[in-house]
Amino acid sequence: MGEIKLMTIALWRRLLAEFTGTALLVTAVVGSGIMAAALSPGDVGLQLLENSIATAFALGTLILIFGPISGAHFNPVVSAADWLLGRRAGTGLTARDLGAYVAAQILGGITGSVLANLMFGLAAIDFSGKDRAAGHLWLGEVVATAGLVLLIFALARSGRAPIAPAAVGAYIGAAYWFTSSTSFANPAVTIGRAFTDTFAGIAPASVPGFVLAQLAGLAVGVGLLAALYPDAGDAADQVVVPAEPAATVSRRS
Repeated sequence: MGEIKLMTIALWRRLLAEFTGTALLVTAVVGSGIMAAALSPGDVGLQLLENSIATAFALGTLILIFGPISGAHFNPVVSAADWLLGRRAGTGLTARDLGAYVAAQILGGITGSVLANLMFGLAAIDFSGKDRAAGHLWLGEVVATAGLVLLIFALARSGRAPIAPAAVGAYIGAAYWFTSSTSFANPAVTIGRAFTDTFAGIAPASVPGFVLAQLAGLAVGVGLLAALYPDAGDAADQVVVPAEPAATVSRRS
């Protein structure tokens, strides 16, 4: 049977999905961090466990909700990798869509922190004072980001994109613990977390170092994909969760 062409979903719908999904992801990260600090004062290990579990489950759920609309990237690194890998094959995001995705994700990340702050009775915007500027933390971000890119596109290339919600959630939950940086692995989430002076916050001055490390992780991840899966770009349209076939959508309409 021939390949089914996927429908093209209106850009505004995809951007709304990316904005909303990223906002809710950051709300989950920040909100669970605030709750963890309140429920387990003085026990940082337990706080991190609570924060990581909530984040992993929330991320998997949000991919299920928004994946069929926008791909549920929620991450400029994932969107950039999609564009880079898809250029040769004519798949994935266009340059224009990439810019729009990144803007929606960053605005969503900031909105998510504001929402979490307000839900817990804090000032809407309270820039973090938590310094995270150190070489070993940047190395942790390179590792976390490269692994995320490799996972997502390997799943798409091998036809296993439908398990991405569970796999990506599990990876981020694990990377909280095996990376020194607790695995931000996402420029939009990093920027958003600068707007909250809570457990999950990052000082604005530490943001550029983290983002540069994440871009380095993007380069490492794309390089590994080029070596391990030379035709990974052919599956760029399937990242993170494939859209529904046009025929299926038209029948529902």
